[in-house]
Amino acid sequence: MNSTSTVETSSVPVNPTIACSEDCLLRPGNTNCGGCGMSVGLNMLDRILEETGQQCMLAIPACCGIVTAGGFPTSSYGVPVIATTFASAPAVASGMAGVCEINNESEQIICWAGDGGTYDIGLGTLSAAAERNENILYICYDNEIYGNTGGQRSSATPLGARTTTTPEGKTERKKDILSILAAHRIPYAATLSIGHPEDFARKLRTALSLRGLRFLLMHSPCPTGWKSEPAESAQLVRLAVAAGLFPLYEIWDGCTYRVNVEPAWIDPREYYRQQKRFRIDDIDVEAVQRECKENFQRLKILAQQFPHRS
Repeated sequence: MNSTSTVETSSVPVNPTIACSEDCLLRPGNTNCGGCGMSVGLNMLDRILEETGQQCMLAIPACCGIVTAGGFPTSSYGVPVIATTFASAPAVASGMAGVCEINNESEQIICWAGDGGTYDIGLGTLSAAAERNENILYICYDNEIYGNTGGQRSSATPLGARTTTTPEGKTERKKDILSILAAHRIPYAATLSIGHPEDFARKLRTALSLRGLRFLLMHSPCPTGWKSEPAESAQLVRLAVAAGLFPLYEIWDGCTYRVNVEPAWIDPREYYRQQKRFRIDDIDVEAVQRECKENFQRLKILAQQFPHRS
């Protein structure tokens, strides 16, 4: 790939004084916040790519993930990265995948995008790429806000969460983006949690083994936006799974389902208390619990009626 002002090259680390592998996906010396779920996800992706012997190129829209790279011409990424506009990452990735096919190259083309560029601004181009079944692995690190621009609400922000644009708490439910993508009948869609690393790794292997558009939704704690403790990030998203707030499941071809983890149905207040973005007294916790159980029961019925047989 030719270097331009929109391409982060992989030849120079962001801080040359730090010894690191030139081949690692995310290099030491990056500016990501402590406890950032995106950083953990990138490192887990790096390990699975190395394990499977695959290489990748990234298309990243405006988000924390592209700030990670640092200032051109240096980069904290160890792979070629194209920085795209907020709405165009799937379109750019489609072109990258097309070039790879023409040149008979085997690199994985990966969109690495936040929820703002996925649920909202980039949804049109993502839908178009999904309808065409482009050979792209799309990974959304969902930190449930526009984290890079001051912490505004997105359609991924959960009910009751306070942001800079919802100071009294968001009054709408979180958008069900996985169902939207599954409705395109793409080969594979799944949810990921850094608090469940074995499940995370298995789903990455599955996605990397397939062709076509594969969509992975990663619950990505953001201590800055969630007003939580960086050291508790992994535990925090484990609580979300245990409370049924973030179910772990997979969908193949929009038709067959598999539920991966049965929630322990802990009190969601344990999750809310560890984040200052929530005022527990303003949330109808019993209603949240009922809705979580109804949603999970629906997923279980789908998995029973339309099971995936591997």
